[in-house]
Amino acid sequence: PRLKRERASASEKGTEKVCATSCDMAFLLRLVSLAVAASSVAGFTTGAALPSRLARGTVTGICPRMGTIAVFGGGGGVGSEAVYQGLNNGDKVVTLVRDAAKVVIPPGSGGEAKAGQKLESPDLRVVVGDVKNAADVDSVFENGDVTGVVVALGGKTSEVGTTMLTDGTKNIIDSMQKKGVKRISLVTSIGANDSYDQAPFLFKVLMWTALKDQFADKNTQEDLLLKGPGSDLEYTIVRPSGLGKGPPTGSYKILPPDADETAGSIERSDVAGFCLRVIKEDTYIGKAWSITG
Repeated sequence: PRLKRERASASEKGTEKVCATSCDMAFLLRLVSLAVAASSVAGFTTGAALPSRLARGTVTGICPRMGTIAVFGGGGGVGSEAVYQGLNNGDKVVTLVRDAAKVVIPPGSGGEAKAGQKLESPDLRVVVGDVKNAADVDSVFENGDVTGVVVALGGKTSEVGTTMLTDGTKNIIDSMQKKGVKRISLVTSIGANDSYDQAPFLFKVLMWTALKDQFADKNTQEDLLLKGPGSDLEYTIVRPSGLGKGPPTGSYKILPPDADETAGSIERSDVAGFCLRVIKEDTYIGKAWSITG
């Protein structure tokens, strides 16, 4: 009888141990399932839904909603992605463009099926104007609700001039300071200023020739934040490598200027996602970063 009792006791302890282990595993699986369910939430019905990690700030972290995000260059490749993704994230967006017809669903995060269709939302305000005109830039901030700015200016120098980037960004900085807006992400390019060594050789050839004036403008544009009138802002300079039009991957490298690495390519949608992220987080403030796939 004593032996039977000892065996029974050992059996009960073993059962309790297995039960405890099973309960622990069930609890962990439940936590994982809840995390997966939470990460699958998507919004904004126009076009394809973004991957949840991008809709919440790209790669890691959850971006809180802002008052209103101002996007300069919302008719361009990165700018249209920033507008679309900002709306998808639940933010209000105001954008300054030269042509309202260019505010469309982007092919990357919006999907090829709806790419090019007019982008409309009750949370979107479109201002038609010229970034080189200070009054037009001021009109973007006139409602007093802008809390973050994405600058994604571009265009052929033959059409916009050789100093558009610098002149326009100077107006944006002036308007931000008048309204007390601090957060800004500025899109330039790999190869600008101290990221020169990270540019591929063939791209450097373009920098020496066809893009010479454009890069002189980009360097001066960056200097407005690095050591100019905008140095007191909470800025992040974003230097993307070769740009693609594909959907967001959420997978890319963020390199400091002294990183010994040659940049490759990256989707415009990923660049825009990073720009939205850095105006909501503190990690990358006050520096220039190269971004590549």
